[in-house]
Amino acid sequence: MKQLEERILRDGKVLPGGILKVDGFLNHQIDPQLLYDMALELKRLFEGEEITKILTIEASGIAIASMVGYVFGCPLVFAKKSKTRNISDKVWSVEVESFTHGNTNTVVVSKEYLHAGDRVLIVDDFLATGAALVGLKALCEQAGAEVVGAGIAVEKVFQGGGNKLRAQGLRVESMAKIASMSDDGLEFCD
Repeated sequence: MKQLEERILRDGKVLPGGILKVDGFLNHQIDPQLLYDMALELKRLFEGEEITKILTIEASGIAIASMVGYVFGCPLVFAKKSKTRNISDKVWSVEVESFTHGNTNTVVVSKEYLHAGDRVLIVDDFLATGAALVGLKALCEQAGAEVVGAGIAVEKVFQGGGNKLRAQGLRVESMAKIASMSDDGLEFCD
């Protein structure tokens, strides 16, 4: 999506360690018009898939996923990185490694909100190693829900997660695909 690529080039910052900082428009301070345009693009890409749920992981994927839920007209469910006291013990759970945070979390979704028969589109802001998508897909499998695909804002192709998931048969649609990053900048895939 050219609009997102141009915004990354203009306002994104490449940090050491393979980190792309886009918090001025995507996941800390949020540009709602950009997110709406991205949601419309995902709607176009997944048209006709009869999606019943959008699934993401807290926290930075929630903004884009909520906009996607809005344009698809279906609920957004987000996996929580910890089980709080107001969530029953009836949860689907899985361990997920975070590339950005450098830790592992047990993420949970209440069994009340993810069911057999749901047709799920997983949405997230970044795809690096693929660990979050693997975890979210596992939650769907536990629930008996069908994963229709994944819609990603920014894929760091050089980290291999997207290609690994595609090789396993998961449909992954990324709106900006970064081929390489260095201190000198970044290059998008053709």
